[in-house]
Amino acid sequence: MTRTRMTASERSAQVLEAAIRAFAETGYAATKTDEIARIAGVSQPYVIRLFGTKQQLFLACLIEVCTRIEQVFRDADIAPGADTSEALRALGQGYDVFLAERELPLVLLHGAAASADPVIGDHMRERFGRMYRLIGELTGADTLQARRFVATGMLLTIMTAMQVAGSDAIELPWATEILTDLRSATTPSC
Repeated sequence: MTRTRMTASERSAQVLEAAIRAFAETGYAATKTDEIARIAGVSQPYVIRLFGTKQQLFLACLIEVCTRIEQVFRDADIAPGADTSEALRALGQGYDVFLAERELPLVLLHGAAASADPVIGDHMRERFGRMYRLIGELTGADTLQARRFVATGMLLTIMTAMQVAGSDAIELPWATEILTDLRSATTPSC
């Protein structure tokens, strides 16, 4: 059987995927580039050659994650002429797609946690602001509605990270109470 050689962009995507898995598992500070290389099946110098530094690789992961969230929002099934509540509900259903890709919300949380690093912090603040603005643009949400949507989304992101929400959820009474309340809310926040 003949092996086909990967293109540079395919190899870069493979390393980025491995980095997302590694950063999701152990965060920015604890993740080593040699672990990312092992997961990707490449050498550690190759990882550095592709992305420069661990910080630049982490930023590439954050860009991927934030871009995915923005795309999920843009792909939401918002009916033409939908009012703000209906549009937010559609965005919330779309966000479930992002949460199902468990490593992505974990990297987002690690990005927020690593925001004391000036470069990472600047990037996280800019991208988080873009996502916040996109919610308003797509739904017509005012500040209060957009803030509630974001707050609920972050709550669900944290609950997904703790494995008390999502398909692999550990059922705990307090988590079930929150999730039930979110599902039954008459004015959707997410």
